[in-house]
Amino acid sequence: QVQLVESGGGLVQAGGSLRLSCAASGRTFSSYTMGWFRQAPGKEREFVARISPSGDTDYYPDSVKGRFTVSRDNAKNTVYLQMNSLKPEDTAVYYCAARHYLITSYNYWGQGTQVNVSS
Repeated sequence: QVQLVESGGGLVQAGGSLRLSCAASGRTFSSYTMGWFRQAPGKEREFVARISPSGDTDYYPDSVKGRFTVSRDNAKNTVYLQMNSLKPEDTAVYYCAARHYLITSYNYWGQGTQVNVSS
C-alpha cells in the first residue's frame, strides 16, 4: 500500500514558478514509477509528467515540455514537479500517482493540490 500526499500548490502570476512535492509512504518507493496529472474544471484529467523508479528517465507531453521538470529523491520518498513559465491554462488540481514498475496503470493517487495561475 502506498499513500501519497501532495503539497506546494498556490496562486502565482503568469510567468512565475511553483514546485510541487509528493511525499509517499512505504518502504518500496524506489520500485514505483511516479506520475503527475492535472485536472481543470470541466476538463478531463491530463498527464503532465512521469519519472522512472530510479529517476534516470522522465517524460512530458508537449504542453509542458521545457517548462516542467519532474525529479525524485528516493531517500526521502518524495517526488517533485518544478513548474516554470506558468500560464493561466496551467490552472488545475495537480495529482501525483504511483504504479509499480511491473504494471501499466497507476493505482495509487494523492488527494491533489490546487494551482492557480493569474494572468
